[in-house]
Amino acid sequence: MSTPRVLVLRALGLGDLLTAVPALRALRRARPDRWLVLAAPEALRPAARLTRAVDEFVPTTAAGREVPGHIPWSGPPPVLAVDLHGSGPESVAPLRALRPAALFAYAEPSGPAWDEGEHERVRWCRLLEWYGIPADPGDLRIKAADVYSPAPGAVVLHPGADAAARRWPADRFAAVGRALRDEGRDVVVTGGPAESALARRVAADAGLPEEAVLTDVPFDDLTALLAEARAVVVGDTGIAHLATALGTPSVVLFGPVSPQLWGPPDLPRHRALWHPDDPPTPRPGDPHATTPDARLLRITPADVLTALASLPTPFPLTRLR
Repeated sequence: MSTPRVLVLRALGLGDLLTAVPALRALRRARPDRWLVLAAPEALRPAARLTRAVDEFVPTTAAGREVPGHIPWSGPPPVLAVDLHGSGPESVAPLRALRPAALFAYAEPSGPAWDEGEHERVRWCRLLEWYGIPADPGDLRIKAADVYSPAPGAVVLHPGADAAARRWPADRFAAVGRALRDEGRDVVVTGGPAESALARRVAADAGLPEEAVLTDVPFDDLTALLAEARAVVVGDTGIAHLATALGTPSVVLFGPVSPQLWGPPDLPRHRALWHPDDPPTPRPGDPHATTPDARLLRITPADVLTALASLPTPFPLTRLR
């Protein structure tokens, strides 16, 4: 590769990648003569392609959300390495090992101070601005892949989440689905590879047909499904961030972490539901806990249906039966 390369580390999940899109685009604009390389898990390669900011993808391997100890790299050292992964020395170490000509990171002595109460999109834009690169946290939209939606116009319910702390109960998703079905709405239930049983349970309890269950959908098809959805009801997960990036109306359910840190933009097409403690704090619970967060459980199906009714093209106000 003769073109000098900029390396970015963001070896986390789908939502993490999508909140870094504004920073990736800012780097692309600031370094148009450089080859932008993203180091991230292989599963994120299709999403990286849709950002329209990444020239090359380097797959990383690490358990869970651990920092990769090594980045597979060949050729000359990067002209710039950017840590969009974390705040400590662990995520800087694999970048520094490649001997980049320059390194942007919160953990560097030259870097800015870390702010625990900052929204994730703002956080990484502020890092770049510290180093003189203008970045717009609102530059987050992506286009869906050019494929047909398997359920255009449907309301998408996504009951899954990586951790139980962020998983709203299945019976409440089913109650929302049943109310929407009774009004004649098209409703589908989605899930990842390990969430088929959960999605089937929600659909069955909502009285939806088997074909309303769409699990382990290829990523390009998933983007088309969400882009053409009437609305998405989802917990604080990667699918919520994908709906935001596609501009799809959404109702997002928060519990252990405030929408102040991970919520959708404050736009009419998005509703972030959160019932915090008094006084509220940004991280009142453990997002990786094994039981649903108490604040998440304060959200009722009626809350969700009211939020759906308030979206820009309103639903008739739905009542539970």
